[in-house]
Amino acid sequence: MSRQDGMNYAPQGKPAPVCEPGEFVFAAIGLDHGHIYGMCNGLLEAGGQLKWVYDPDPAKVERFLERYPGVRAARSEQEVLQDKEVHLVASACVPVDREPLGVRVMRHGKDYFTDKPPLTTLAQLEEAKRVVAETGRKYAVYYSERLHVESAVHAGDLIADGAIGEVVQVMGMGPHRMSPQSRPAWFFDPAKFGGILCDIGSHQVEQILYYAGAKDAKVLASRVGNYAHPEYPDFQDFGDASILCDNGVSGYFRVDWFTPDGLGTWGDGRTFILGTKGYIELRKYIDVARDPEGDKVYLVNGEGEFLIDVRGKVGYPYFGRLIRDVLERTETAMTQEHAFKAAEVCLRAQAEAVRIETRGGKAR
Repeated sequence: MSRQDGMNYAPQGKPAPVCEPGEFVFAAIGLDHGHIYGMCNGLLEAGGQLKWVYDPDPAKVERFLERYPGVRAARSEQEVLQDKEVHLVASACVPVDREPLGVRVMRHGKDYFTDKPPLTTLAQLEEAKRVVAETGRKYAVYYSERLHVESAVHAGDLIADGAIGEVVQVMGMGPHRMSPQSRPAWFFDPAKFGGILCDIGSHQVEQILYYAGAKDAKVLASRVGNYAHPEYPDFQDFGDASILCDNGVSGYFRVDWFTPDGLGTWGDGRTFILGTKGYIELRKYIDVARDPEGDKVYLVNGEGEFLIDVRGKVGYPYFGRLIRDVLERTETAMTQEHAFKAAEVCLRAQAEAVRIETRGGKAR
């Protein structure tokens, strides 16, 4: 799929099955965001069998079936949820609808795998936690900017190996191309997507917590604004936040919808990780003006300066681990606590954000 449009960016890796054919069966419900293709690709490459798809929009289902021939088009959500062969349901429906769907999935005895943001309010978060506790099912989240990017995976390995000592600070930059003509109406409504810090900010919060090795974090400051899209008055095209992790690691991230048309991909995503003995920079999707391919890891430590090209060399272990976790009831891919904590911190950042008033230069 095109590298130009973030809605259609669906990474593909090498097949690395972790189960026997037919041992892990999953379905897709809700095709509102193109991330559903990356989610399904990852599970298929890890050996999963995609049995069903359902969306109330026949055109979305038709496009999905063109990509995954042989999958059955369900007549209703219930037809999928009542199939006892299905272990897990993957969804990229409208963000505000993700948690209610997850509740229905879990109460039908299936695990749930949702696109980010996994929910849009703190009330939804509390309900999701309650239903997870009641049912014992999983509420997994596709934080793709770490899980489905080889440089991001490799950075975690380098930190675990002590390549930069103890982590001091994590900074993330998450620019996106807006392409308003390709966006559905819900994209411009914060009540539907949760706001910029909740939505694309969730990638950044998750990475900060993960690389920091933190269990929790508090929001020190956060801001949102609409600098250039007055035709969508409720939209937020910029946001940033500073957070402090419970182990003392500092975190900062910026997200925006200002990727220029001249860039060869949908966003120049970068992550900077400072340690006591070195630092790492990730150029995830492009090495701007040098290499159109991403997955470049820049490492500097006591041994020297290193440029590591990991594209096609690391893979995406999350998906195989998730499948084994579903089958064995373990937590090796990502703990439920971590998935929910990342959502909670970005929701708090969104709720506490100063709204930048761009006319008159005043903020309130």
